[in-house]
Amino acid sequence: MFRVPFLVAISLIIAFGGGILSTLAALEATDGFGSIRIGVWDAFPEAQTIEADPYAKSHRADSGKLLYGTAEGLSFTASVDAGGQRLSGACRYQLSGTVPPSRFWTLYVADQQGNLLDDGTGRPVALNSRTLLHGAKGGMNISVASSAQTYNWLAVPPRGDFKLVLTLLDTPVAGSTGLIDIKMPDIQKTGCGDA
Repeated sequence: MFRVPFLVAISLIIAFGGGILSTLAALEATDGFGSIRIGVWDAFPEAQTIEADPYAKSHRADSGKLLYGTAEGLSFTASVDAGGQRLSGACRYQLSGTVPPSRFWTLYVADQQGNLLDDGTGRPVALNSRTLLHGAKGGMNISVASSAQTYNWLAVPPRGDFKLVLTLLDTPVAGSTGLIDIKMPDIQKTGCGDA
């Protein structure tokens, strides 16, 4: 007597539960389709535009973060080094090269959700185009490590994975025509642990 309603209820629970879980997984996995990859850096230039796909719009609404318009800027994220290994606080990295043309840029250490990793100790977790110390040849040369380093240094937590977020503001590369020919900074692992 209760067999048919019970089976219908189980089917509805599986259908709705599976649909909700798969949608949440898709929203957590990406900012949307249409990402570009330059070296180890990823960006989603259309995530904040009217041309964004439904997943990008939903992700943007769920995260509650203000995104830049196409003419305002573009954020790049790196979660792996040049060797394809995840960025880890147990290792040290050297970020070198040049930043694409922009009026102003920021670079900060973030958790896996893109939030600033600041432990409140006053260690430098962010740099920008005005605070970077340039060498004789120009460009950038930044140490990323949990222990203090000389020159330009970004502090990371001693354990756990992290991301680097480079935001270019007022840049011509935010338009779709300039994204192919730009060169992003290189992230090289220089060691792990006490070695």
